[in-house]
Amino acid sequence: MGQIAIDNEDDVTVTAERTELGREVETVLGEVLAHVRGETELPCRIVALRKRFRRSRYKFADRFGFDARALQEWEQGRRVPDRAARVLLTVIDRNPEAVVKALGEDGDGGRRDHSLAS
Repeated sequence: MGQIAIDNEDDVTVTAERTELGREVETVLGEVLAHVRGETELPCRIVALRKRFRRSRYKFADRFGFDARALQEWEQGRRVPDRAARVLLTVIDRNPEAVVKALGEDGDGGRRDHSLAS
């Protein structure tokens, strides 16, 4: 496993050995850069991803913590997801179980007030 040693802010040592996670992060960031450069069509990818899960916009957004209206605007090309959302969409594409697990059973990331549930 690669190591990073930091003796002070100006002295960072990075080994050449790359981990599987590191390679995945490189791939995801490469895809984000390709979109930013206009080399890929993000709206088509978002629609295809949602349809692969056989979910409506609302259910997909609710499951993965997105705003349904924002998802609609991304799919229609009226808005572009920010970097964090693009990375999350890529992780959903590659490992949706990890996202579901991180967000919890209901997929809302703990945003709802469960104390009011009866």
